[in-house]
Amino acid sequence: MMQLFYATTSAYVRKVMVTAHCLGVVDEIELLDSAAHPIERDERIARFNPLAKVPALRTEDGLCLYDSRVICEYLIARANGDLLPSCGDARWITLSRQALGDGLIDAALLARYEFSARPAEKQWQGWADGQLKKVSAALAEIERKVSAFSTQPDDLGLIAIGCALGYLDFRFDALNWRAGHPQTAVWFAVFDAHPAMASTRPHM
Repeated sequence: MMQLFYATTSAYVRKVMVTAHCLGVVDEIELLDSAAHPIERDERIARFNPLAKVPALRTEDGLCLYDSRVICEYLIARANGDLLPSCGDARWITLSRQALGDGLIDAALLARYEFSARPAEKQWQGWADGQLKKVSAALAEIERKVSAFSTQPDDLGLIAIGCALGYLDFRFDALNWRAGHPQTAVWFAVFDAHPAMASTRPHM
C-alpha cells in the first residue's frame, strides 16, 4: 500500500484525500499519524519529506512524494483519472484554480501561525492583516468566477478551492466569508455535500 503522513486539520491533506476518494484509490492508502508544526519538527514526517510537512506520501516502490500538488498529480496519473486535463486551455484553467485555492490556504495558514505559533511579544498584527487581505482577494476572485464552476469535485482546481473554503470554516469562522460572497456560498453548500468532501472535513 501507499503510505501517507496525515493530519485531520490540514487542508492540503484533505485535498489529497478528496482526490483519492474521487479516483477510487483511498483504500490503497495507509494513513500515518503525524504532528506537523511550523516550529516543532516531526522527524517521522521527515523520513518521507525533508521539510517535515504534510502531506507526504511513499509509494509501494519507495518513492517519496510531496507536496499536495505532486501527490495529487501522481494519484491522477496512477488511476488514469481525469481530474486534471492533459492539455489545452482546460489544463491551465484547472492549474490556475488550484493555485488560487492553495494560495488562499497559504495566506490563511500564515495568519493563523502568527498568533498560534509565535510568542505574544513577537506577534505582528500588520503581518496577519496582510495575509487576510490575500484571503479577501482570493474570495473575491472565486466569487467572480464561481458561476462557471462544476458543483461536483471533478476538477483538481475546484477540489483545492473547496478545501480552502472548508479551512476557513474550520479556523476562521469569525470571518463569516459567506456574507460577502453569496454565489460562492451557494456553490459550496452543494460542493461540500459530495461524499468525498463530507467524509474529509477537518476536525480536531
